[in-house]
Amino acid sequence: MKLLLDTCVSPRTRDQLKAAGHDVVWVGDWSTDPGDEVILETARQQSRVLITLDKDFGELAVVFGRDHAGIIRVVDVPARMLGRLCAMTLDAYGQELAKGALVTVHPYRVRVRPPGADEL
Repeated sequence: MKLLLDTCVSPRTRDQLKAAGHDVVWVGDWSTDPGDEVILETARQQSRVLITLDKDFGELAVVFGRDHAGIIRVVDVPARMLGRLCAMTLDAYGQELAKGALVTVHPYRVRVRPPGADEL
């Protein structure tokens, strides 16, 4: 799967996801951090699922209606577990993410918000 990792996600996670066969771009490798809106738009344009620890991306998607190609937000997960947990999430929810879901992952639970969940 094509992924874009926010700067708050460690390069170790990038390496683990690459080793698992994913096409991974890490914002930390860019010369500057262009800000959340540009990161989210870049992920959408490149059809990459965004992986972040930052709740601001969910707000951009849900509150402000920004288009995206799927978002995984990880909460309260130790850095040493992040790569493995993201890989498991991609395996379990890849189809939902490909449709534009927002998936919030805690150590012992997952919340999936399908695209258009607020629409009537």
